[in-house]
Amino acid sequence: MHLDVVELRDFYYATALGRAAARAMGAQIGALWPQPRAETLLGFGFAVPVMRPLMERAGRSIALMPGQQGVMHWPDDGNNISALCAETQWPLPSGLADRIVMLHALETSERPDAVLEEAARVLAPAGRLIVIVPNRSGLWARREATPFGIGRPYTLGQIERQLARHGLTAERHLAALFFPPSQRLFWLRCAGNLERVGRRISSYFAGGVILVEAMKAAQTPGAAGLRDTVRRPLEVRDGAVRPA
Repeated sequence: MHLDVVELRDFYYATALGRAAARAMGAQIGALWPQPRAETLLGFGFAVPVMRPLMERAGRSIALMPGQQGVMHWPDDGNNISALCAETQWPLPSGLADRIVMLHALETSERPDAVLEEAARVLAPAGRLIVIVPNRSGLWARREATPFGIGRPYTLGQIERQLARHGLTAERHLAALFFPPSQRLFWLRCAGNLERVGRRISSYFAGGVILVEAMKAAQTPGAAGLRDTVRRPLEVRDGAVRPA
């Protein structure tokens, strides 16, 4: 079950809880990728809340959003880089992306293996992927009032095995969202401190989401239905991205 893009937008941009969640996940992405090179960055699902800091150093950026979810113009203060696509058929050539961030993608998809197959196709050899999924043992997966309470939560072992089936080797993992999924002002004020304490105590347990960084092998094992080309790839220009 995919959430509507309007619900996701409202959570992340119109609520203090959503903004705190984006900051917490963004901090952990920054820990995994502290100094990304100027390269092609791709977000899939609803990854835009955590993409902006990475875009400052990326050579070009694209935000793909699945048709079941819907799409919105993003960023609000610049030229649009977002595009609507079929979740298992991305309009991009093989090997284009150096870095991919997936948020609100696998847990709501009816075909998560096909989504990862497509991510492996689009990812360049030795490219890196960060998948963010709800933690099965965390509080956030049990609260349907947030986007992380919708869909299928994961354990670390489950997501690592699923990545491996598509030639994506999990190398590091972190957790985020150690503060409770509450709109109460007290918990929101404590969110930053709780995140810092949680990161010191554990890289997995108690966090509301798991972040797994995986690398694509030089040669990805073949799979049924793996495509080397797409019929209408997006035109990507250096310095700016204008999906067609």
